[in-house]
Amino acid sequence: MAAGAGSALLRTKSLERLNADAEAGEHTLQRTLGPWSLIGLGIGAVIGAGLFSLTGIAAAQHAGPAVVISFAIAALGCCFAGMCYSELAGMIPVAGSAYTYAYATMGEFVAWIIGWDLVLEYAVGAATVSVSWSQYVVRFLHQFGIDLPARLVHSPFETYTLADGSTGTGLVNLPAIVIIVAASWLLMIGIRESARVNAIVVAIKLAVVAVVIGLGAFYVKAQNYVPFIPENTGTFGEYGWSGIMRAAGVVFFAYIGFDAVSTAAQEAKNPQRNMMIGILGSLAICTVIYILFAGVLTGLVHYDAMRGDGAPVNTAIGQTPFPWLKSLVTLGVIAGFSTVILVLLLGQSRVFFTMSQDRLLPGLFSRVHPTWKTPYRSNLFFMVFTGALGGFLPITQLGHMTSIGTLLAFVLVCLGVIILRRTHPDAPRAYRAPLVPLVPILGILTCTAMMVSLDGETWLRLVIWLAIGMAIYFGWSRRHSRVGREQGA
Repeated sequence: MAAGAGSALLRTKSLERLNADAEAGEHTLQRTLGPWSLIGLGIGAVIGAGLFSLTGIAAAQHAGPAVVISFAIAALGCCFAGMCYSELAGMIPVAGSAYTYAYATMGEFVAWIIGWDLVLEYAVGAATVSVSWSQYVVRFLHQFGIDLPARLVHSPFETYTLADGSTGTGLVNLPAIVIIVAASWLLMIGIRESARVNAIVVAIKLAVVAVVIGLGAFYVKAQNYVPFIPENTGTFGEYGWSGIMRAAGVVFFAYIGFDAVSTAAQEAKNPQRNMMIGILGSLAICTVIYILFAGVLTGLVHYDAMRGDGAPVNTAIGQTPFPWLKSLVTLGVIAGFSTVILVLLLGQSRVFFTMSQDRLLPGLFSRVHPTWKTPYRSNLFFMVFTGALGGFLPITQLGHMTSIGTLLAFVLVCLGVIILRRTHPDAPRAYRAPLVPLVPILGILTCTAMMVSLDGETWLRLVIWLAIGMAIYFGWSRRHSRVGREQGA
């Protein structure tokens, strides 16, 4: 019995079967995305509020001006992982991302863990971002004299203070629900339409970031870069090189999302070529933007002055004679959040679509709309689930789990490349990650180092989340597995 159970956990899905399922009848998604659409999806997911918030936090608490090194280290880990993602996405152009790759290399149980793990990155991440999107929209409307009822912008577990000093309890965070519903509706009616809207909003937020970097660069003060690497305080993670590594783990959250490009592999034209361009192209563009932005921010304001500052970018803009930049930054954050939510919900629906095809989840998640050619029921489910999280729960703590969950997925994707090079050395590869196994090993080491640098509470939340996932797998998924039933037959 034990041996049978062990073999069930390790059962894999062949590359031929994966590619055949991608083109199977009623479950076929429409291939409409070109390389620029994929790059746009990557930038849409990566350039978000992390650019405007995490940069100041990481500089003030951990790395000082050397936060630019932290961004480079985080990008290096992403680059190693991105090359591995590109190879696997070209070999296996199927929706599902890291879940699908794990199923082909490490077995069903590891694939389930990754699929469950991606809920942290995509669904819970989108819900967390929707709450922040709501806060920025309320702030932006207030600048024009428009104030929404306080009870309708706070969850039932939040209290608020009015201008007259009185306090109250929220009813529902309505704007958070609105953006989740809008993004889900757009995803349901078509991937082409979603990509077009994403491209427009991405252009807006990149323009905002370019204006902030371009104008701010003229007011940088060289003395703010001294010392470039502040001396460690004696506590791990507080300045020095340990602080740079801790900051890399923190700002890594700002890079999360480029891997969502791989979830659209089943909807990409010529995925063997375009997936590599979409993943590595978006990552390269975002890395340059992050390093330039961090350099300008820490040059405008001394890192120590940003400690405890809830709006470090606004403080930095205060060093320039352009007060209108604050409103522009708020608009950029709103645009950034909007595309992040859109792409994260896209990724989550595609992961569940593929897991449903494998019957590790109920079949409703793999139903494709006859006209829209999208997994609309999966979109509907996450519209309700994610909207409820964003509208009724203060889920900011769950947001801290996103980075460590994504790093774990990256480690397993890098490991998957090494395994497939051994088990399928002659399989067609439109893109080959260079210097294998060196590059995947470096990706594993870099991502593991960033995971280790995160605090103990984050690790505890990850363990609890994975324990819940294992209970679902052993309680339902393992018995209904499509591969398991076929092998049993």
